[in-house]
Amino acid sequence: MKVAVFGGGSSYTPELVKGFLDRVDTFPMTELWLADVSPERLEIVGGFAQRMARAAGSPFAVRPTTDARAAVEGAAYVTTQLRVGGMAARREDEYLGKRHRLIGQETTGVGGLAKALRTIPVILDIARHMRDLAPGALLVNFTNPAGLVTEALARHSPEVSAVGVCNVPITTKMRLLELHERRTGRRLDPQAAELETLGLNHLSWHRGLRYEGEDLWPDVFAAFLEELSAEAEPEWDARLVETLGMIPNYYLQYYYYTSHKLAEQDGWPPSRAEQVMAIEGDLLREYGEPDRSEPPADLMKRGGAYYSTLATQLLNAHYNDLRETHVVNTVHRGAVEGWPADWVLEMPVEVSHAAIRPLPAAPLPHACYALLAAVKSFEILAVEAAVTGDTDALFQALLAHPLGPEADHVEAVMDDLLRVNRAYLPQFRADA
Repeated sequence: MKVAVFGGGSSYTPELVKGFLDRVDTFPMTELWLADVSPERLEIVGGFAQRMARAAGSPFAVRPTTDARAAVEGAAYVTTQLRVGGMAARREDEYLGKRHRLIGQETTGVGGLAKALRTIPVILDIARHMRDLAPGALLVNFTNPAGLVTEALARHSPEVSAVGVCNVPITTKMRLLELHERRTGRRLDPQAAELETLGLNHLSWHRGLRYEGEDLWPDVFAAFLEELSAEAEPEWDARLVETLGMIPNYYLQYYYYTSHKLAEQDGWPPSRAEQVMAIEGDLLREYGEPDRSEPPADLMKRGGAYYSTLATQLLNAHYNDLRETHVVNTVHRGAVEGWPADWVLEMPVEVSHAAIRPLPAAPLPHACYALLAAVKSFEILAVEAAVTGDTDALFQALLAHPLGPEADHVEAVMDDLLRVNRAYLPQFRADA
């Protein structure tokens, strides 16, 4: 069985390799292809991944490559964790926002839009390779903005089975289980716990937790509120959480506390991209150590907690037809009554080998749906702009986003975005 990873030169890759090594008994992969546009990154990260596999007895071959079609051909699973333009482009996204007194972040607002415009055409190319060379393979996208990328796949490559994944649901579940353990003394198996969440990627609300049929939500929600009240500077206003009866995805702070986030930006540098660039420099030096065969402890500074757990559990559930519940980004197909059935949502699904089936979910209250619908409208326009290079669609996407510029400033932001990203957006160039 072959698995292809696009963005194989990522600093995340060793954690993913470790996840596969931990599951060789149930997920019998024979070839792991690491595809990347950077031969230099592949030499370092791919070489380290090969040493990791050899140290574990070589249960599978690790094959670094810059050939996208060779990576895809015959794969059973394809994962994407790529970053068009690298971390330098992420830094530009952040400072694009700061220049215009808007949120500068890689998945939210103008930064997320810029990243989506660069990324969507590349992911759609991978999907086309899958259609031709790996029909029936499952595409699991980790690339941000994960929900928006999955929306593009659903609308423009519907013949390819694809889901988007994010580590926020699993980190939230782990946090809530820790709260439950501190409150009750019970240590529960995280894999048997199911988080009920609904929304869009990085714009969702957590509203339930079950463990083998037992409803843990009243207990963990009370514990969460108690934790807020005990903090000198709580991450959420308790009144907000109480009135919703749900725990917001932490990315909702960009919407609920915009002025606070803008004030944080005023303190840059360093932005998050600049911090990560320094961390990655150290990681790549450690990965390049010829005697190293275990991921360094510094990998946790990179972020993405539980990334390997999330990725390998999902693929393992699909391969072994386990019918497990996972939270992914997928077309809900009417699972949420009254919402457009073709929307991609972040929600619980049942994962079997035959299908990834959205589980029925009650709609969100109006206070949440109003924001979600506005951002979904932005996503649809952003996908259109990314695919067609239509500047009218891009203008409207910026206009529609709740964190976007005022109408008389949209043109300036759009021109700045296109100027900075000119090398990565040929679909918008008259000379393309």
